Amino acid sequence: MSMPSYPQQPNADQAPYGAQYGAPEPARSNGFAVTALVLGLLACLFFWTVVGGLLLGLLALVFGILGALRARQGRAPRKGMAIAGAVLGALGLIGSAIVLVIGISVVNSGSFQDFQDCVRNANSQAEEDRCAEDFGESLFK
Repeated sequence: MSMPSYPQQPNADQAPYGAQYGAPEPARSNGFAVTALVLGLLACLFFWTVVGGLLLGLLALVFGILGALRARQGRAPRKGMAIAGAVLGALGLIGSAIVLVIGISVVNSGSFQDFQDCVRNANSQAEEDRCAEDFGESLFK
């Protein structure tokens, strides 16, 4: 009785058919893409702060672009994750810029100057509270 013949498995030290000898294998992960996605999510969550929106958004955008370029060159996977991180970073950056512009315009307004003068001249907590109420009403007129 003879033994059944099974297809022979390639040895671990032999390159598979069609692979070039000595060619580097593509990376199994894309750290830039993962970093871009995490920073992009944080930028969108904290866009109302300067550090959260501007800094994290800018970093997410840079890491997303680098991750997408690596994926495009075939050196890493997860191109979609890199693009998503870059888009979220850009959204956080834009949202933070809008909040910053609105904040600067409020601080430079005449109503804010009146509020500061009112608080400086207030002698009690009740007067300071009234200054805050008047300022809040003047913002939404």
